[in-house]
Amino acid sequence: MKTLSAVLLSTLISTGFSAAAAAESISLFTTQYPPYTMTTSGEPFAHKASDIDGLCTAIVKHLFAEADVDYTMRLRNWSYGMQRVQKRSSHGLFCTVRTAEREKLFQWVGPITEMKGALFAASGSSIEIDNLEDARQYRIGGFRGDFFSEYLIAKGFDIDTPPSDAQNPKRLKIGAIDLWISDAIVGPYMASDMADMPDIENKFVFTNNAVYLAISVDTPKEAVRKLQSTLDRLRKSGELVALEQSYGL
Repeated sequence: MKTLSAVLLSTLISTGFSAAAAAESISLFTTQYPPYTMTTSGEPFAHKASDIDGLCTAIVKHLFAEADVDYTMRLRNWSYGMQRVQKRSSHGLFCTVRTAEREKLFQWVGPITEMKGALFAASGSSIEIDNLEDARQYRIGGFRGDFFSEYLIAKGFDIDTPPSDAQNPKRLKIGAIDLWISDAIVGPYMASDMADMPDIENKFVFTNNAVYLAISVDTPKEAVRKLQSTLDRLRKSGELVALEQSYGL
């Protein structure tokens, strides 16, 4: 009888711990990268999920609601979020490219959607780029921790990388940089919003990458598996495609 009671108690305790782990709230970070992620007010930072919008945000919010996993969401500089998620349990960062260098730094849920790295010039620019090497001669602006910037740096490009992308459209407008690294649909959106440049020119798309939710390695694996299985179901049902189409993908 004692043995049976001990087994039952052990089962209840382990089940309780398992449920608690799966139900643990995850602190999510993202950055200003419209229309994928952005503040609803236009301010540079946001402290709660209701003040954050965009395609990736909409998918992640829907994912967590369907998976019944609690979360908080804040919008900060990308490098800040990246460092915080690497150092703390039950933290996540979206949407980020999954690379060999980042693979062991996080647990991964995705793909969430995809992004295309592009080089933009001001309207009327005489710059012509037929291949990536043609861009090497120009002054190029990106931002710290950005995959597209790191992609070109790894290829030997000299990229100016401030902490935030917010000033790059203005720098392009005044000629402080010749080319600006951005996503193919993010670039025109940000340039119009931040520098009144709705007609910037996409000179060259240099990479196309799936993007993910990166979760800290110490986060309970049950929660991560639950999020991945829910995402797979949503993708299969067509719900994510509908969200992507609503944002012009």
